[in-house]
Amino acid sequence: MPILDCRGLTCPQPVVKTKECIAKDHPRELEVLVDNQASLENVSRFLTKNGYSVANEETTPGSWKITAHGGDAQAPVEDAEYLACPTPKTVAKTLVLITSETLGVGDDTLGSGLMANFLATLSELGDQLWRIVLLNGGVKLSVKEGKALESLKALEAQGVSLLVCGTCLGHYGLLDKKQVGETTNMLDIVTSLSLADKVIRP
Repeated sequence: MPILDCRGLTCPQPVVKTKECIAKDHPRELEVLVDNQASLENVSRFLTKNGYSVANEETTPGSWKITAHGGDAQAPVEDAEYLACPTPKTVAKTLVLITSETLGVGDDTLGSGLMANFLATLSELGDQLWRIVLLNGGVKLSVKEGKALESLKALEAQGVSLLVCGTCLGHYGLLDKKQVGETTNMLDIVTSLSLADKVIRP
């Protein structure tokens, strides 16, 4: 059984190494060692998407062993497949990339209000709105109570995919405070940008 030691690696490298292992060796079982929560969530999610049954054990404080069983012995699904959205192909996929908790430069109070209004208005895009990606300070929107968080929850409930950067959450000490969205890594984010027909960056 392959054992991948990804301790000391930052996202998305643990996911990349796991993907390479599955593509090369097609193991039915494997173990992945990680030492940050973002990698724990991202590797577990990737393995689950590839048909594995996943369990994890905290071996020492802040370090985990991810054990995967039952893979289908095939190469991993391509990023374009496991990031696919049920939106019909005839509808253009629009991605919104948010890198700050405020909109515009000048007054932060005004900026916070503008961001809340922006998120509340995104539903007007209808089926075209495919995915929202929160990066850097934008991840704080997935934590802080208020109209912005309410709008994000409503959009997710409507079927909009919401990705929240795990490295950014970890940097701000917010990994355990996220209230909406799926913790993700830079591989997912870059792939999402390449798959989108249109990218909006407010």
